Amino acid sequence: MKLTGFDGTIALVTGANGGIGAALVEQLRDSGCTVIATDVVAPVIAAAPGQATVHARALDVTDSAAVDALVAWAEAEVGPIGFGINVAGVLQTGTVAETEDAQWRRVFSVNADGVFHVSRALARVMSPRRKGAMVTVSSNAAGVPRHGMAAYAASKAASTMFTRCLGLELAPLGIRCNIVAPGSTLTPMQTGMWADEQGAQHVIAGNPETYKAGIPLQRLARPDDIVFAVMFLLSEQAGHIAMSDLYVDGGATLRG
Repeated sequence: MKLTGFDGTIALVTGANGGIGAALVEQLRDSGCTVIATDVVAPVIAAAPGQATVHARALDVTDSAAVDALVAWAEAEVGPIGFGINVAGVLQTGTVAETEDAQWRRVFSVNADGVFHVSRALARVMSPRRKGAMVTVSSNAAGVPRHGMAAYAASKAASTMFTRCLGLELAPLGIRCNIVAPGSTLTPMQTGMWADEQGAQHVIAGNPETYKAGIPLQRLARPDDIVFAVMFLLSEQAGHIAMSDLYVDGGATLRG
């Protein structure tokens, strides 16, 4: 089955500078989307002759005025945005007692406020057209407690429930909002937590001391594993799926 609904559609991606975001930009472009790729520093996108255009723009998702301005520019200069994908995110580790106010606020400002700012701006332009789809890349940490990750998990839980509530509001307009919840994925965010070259094996095995389950599929996700799930939820083949929270974690959370 070939996924359809991409050719000629304009897609806005946040967090496009690396990992899942960068892989998603490539997949969307390969599928015929014109992509507006954003990050705090404008992504560097290699030219691809014969493929759809990618517009690289700097965007701080914590700045609601900047988000509104970027969406207004895109609508005026590129065309009507059909897809919005929230990938931008930051990680904060440490116990609650160790977490500083500024650290807590930073995580929520990107992972929760950023999703709100971008999704609100897109809802405002998509609603009159009664057409569009959004996907928030959250985390399986939004659904299970994680030792030493309270700020990150709580911010992802907030963005997950926000996206589901937004989906409830927009579904009558034909606009679908869904969530993809990755588990441990081979990105700089993941490898940055490893103490040595055995990091992958430790993650796959799990850690009873911190009550963390291992990965039943016995491997970490690749960015494309997450991207393919996002692409499905954006596609016409997922046309009757809304407010879904799809876990892509190799079974690590022992839930659907």
